[in-house]
Amino acid sequence: MAALEMLAQAITQCPQNLWADPDDQNQFWHVAYHALFYTHLYLQPTEADFQPWEKHLGGLQSFDNLPKLLEENTDKGLPFSKEDLLDYLDFCRQVVRDRVPDTDLEAESGFDWIPFDKLQLQFYNIRHIQHHTGELYERLGTRAGIEVRWVGMGPNEML
Repeated sequence: MAALEMLAQAITQCPQNLWADPDDQNQFWHVAYHALFYTHLYLQPTEADFQPWEKHLGGLQSFDNLPKLLEENTDKGLPFSKEDLLDYLDFCRQVVRDRVPDTDLEAESGFDWIPFDKLQLQFYNIRHIQHHTGELYERLGTRAGIEVRWVGMGPNEML
């Protein structure tokens, strides 16, 4: 949950001029969406069990072809707003609460391209969130002078 809380802080603190900067190869909102999509996906028992978020557009999870997707979907509310992504993040938090306690950590990953068990998949998933959150923190720091605090535990927990 702490990794998701750090991503929430990045989303919340992002200034509007960085949110969908056309000069960025991977726009801030899109990096956050990508991290959330895969968080949601990898919490499922298998790929076949995955039901995309209600606002998902096919292919949007990938960093390929964003300009084309934006052009073809001008009426679909892209780029997503901070509120949209914070709603998706809250949804992912609930999926964590619902699924993790009952997950058989010794079971296969459930994804053909992930050659390890569910325990390793959860570490993989957390590292993926942290990788992209770190990327977003770096943008906030270098381009907007915004420092985002470290979270050692979930949003309502103290060290």
